[in-house]
Amino acid sequence: MPEKEIILIGGGGHCKACIDVIEATGKYHISGIVDVKEKVGQKVFNYAVIASDEEISKLISPSVLFLITAGQIRSAGLRKDLMGKVIQYGGMMAIVISPFAIVSKHSEIGRGTIVMHKSVINAGAKIGTNVIINTGAIVEHDSTVDSDSHISTMACINGGCRIGSGCFIGSNAVVNESVSILNDVIVGSGSVVNRNITEPGIYAGNPVVKIK
Repeated sequence: MPEKEIILIGGGGHCKACIDVIEATGKYHISGIVDVKEKVGQKVFNYAVIASDEEISKLISPSVLFLITAGQIRSAGLRKDLMGKVIQYGGMMAIVISPFAIVSKHSEIGRGTIVMHKSVINAGAKIGTNVIINTGAIVEHDSTVDSDSHISTMACINGGCRIGSGCFIGSNAVVNESVSILNDVIVGSGSVVNRNITEPGIYAGNPVVKIK
């Protein structure tokens, strides 16, 4: 299969992890990285920062795919804005799935989403656009993760859950079966979500409580 050209937007630590996944697929040629203008000319591994965020429109081409590789913890705002620019100018987002992930053929994965090494997407799961399913994360059967959310390393979303848009579910957090979480919620690392979360905010603990 010929390699597809891909440009990464965001050159920090998350970008490095994304590069590792992209290289492992063998499906893409990384033609450059977009970051702040002060970093143009620098490299992330062997890949050059070729343009700033303000120059995204100049990179749009029918033969080029894009992936947002800026990270997300506190807010999905930056990732949403960057993907919005690509879509506004007519760009196409990639879907990147690690060959070391287990992704059911009966699941759905949206554009701009990356599924990282050793993660699991089970049957009937639906993953929205611009989502990060990070290393070792599990999204069980019939669960939904809405757009612009980040399911962090080793987090477990059990069956029949609904994770709203713009959420961050921290490392090793567990969301119990059939629980729903509203948009723009942060769940701290190691937390256990055993009830629906219906208000935006930051939640942590076992069982989870709102802390901010």
